[in-house]
Amino acid sequence: MKIGMILPSLPVQRRDNLDLAAAARHAEDAGLDSIWHGDHLAIETPTMDCAIALAVAATATTRIRIGASVFIPAIRPLIWAAKQVASLQLVSGGRLLLGIGSGGGAAQWAAAGVAFSERGPRTDTALRSLPGLLAGEPMTLPNGSTVALSPAVRIPRLWVGNASTVAIDRAARLGDGWFPSLITPEALAAGRTRLRAAATAAGRPSPTITIGATGALGHASDTPSRTDLAAGLAKVYRHTAGVAAELPVTGGPDEAAERIARYAAEGAEHLVIGLSGPDWRTQVELLAEVRAALGHR
Repeated sequence: MKIGMILPSLPVQRRDNLDLAAAARHAEDAGLDSIWHGDHLAIETPTMDCAIALAVAATATTRIRIGASVFIPAIRPLIWAAKQVASLQLVSGGRLLLGIGSGGGAAQWAAAGVAFSERGPRTDTALRSLPGLLAGEPMTLPNGSTVALSPAVRIPRLWVGNASTVAIDRAARLGDGWFPSLITPEALAAGRTRLRAAATAAGRPSPTITIGATGALGHASDTPSRTDLAAGLAKVYRHTAGVAAELPVTGGPDEAAERIARYAAEGAEHLVIGLSGPDWRTQVELLAEVRAALGHR
């Protein structure tokens, strides 16, 4: 299984005296497979623009894949979204992994001037149109004019985010991968069954599976406990206490690897984790040990 990590937020960068470029290099030097950044327009937490943050990470590194977790094309004009994706492919040398979602809450859509009710159809349109736009093919706009982006780039794999049945069916019809976050191994197994059936019905190969996770590694005194993390998940995402308790990846490298291996057993090929331990650099190093432990299973 490939292992990736969410890049540090602005508050964590300030806390740890760590800029985004240095964080990206640290993850690459540790041997991780990918680094990721979310796409948020208007939320309470300070955050950078997704495309700019990933461009910084891309130009600071040479090997590690860069990923959007997840990019929301539907809050942008479609051509603009495609141009951002193409530019990231160019500056990264083709290392982009593109999670695509339609979430973010109604406030974000209002800030973008896009009706929340249009998020599904606009996301479907983006998934259908991005491959052609990125390949440089002409597209006719609603006003009758034609546009073609240049230069053409290699099309990144499109991983559809979210664990809902709508997202699973969207991934089966239009995506190369399914990218659910914060679900149990049992929920992953049920989703994989639906994913395969929907892909077969659509006459397409079954998409790959990447998992989004959260946790805190190690046993330092100020490391959040599983109980602490589960309480936060139950509050923010409205998980039941029982489900929330299953989700955090915690403990030392062997314990964490054992938990992650349960997802690999259900078909996940890549795991992307946001870690909330006391020192981001140390969390990266511990995650690299988890990756090594998984490789020896």
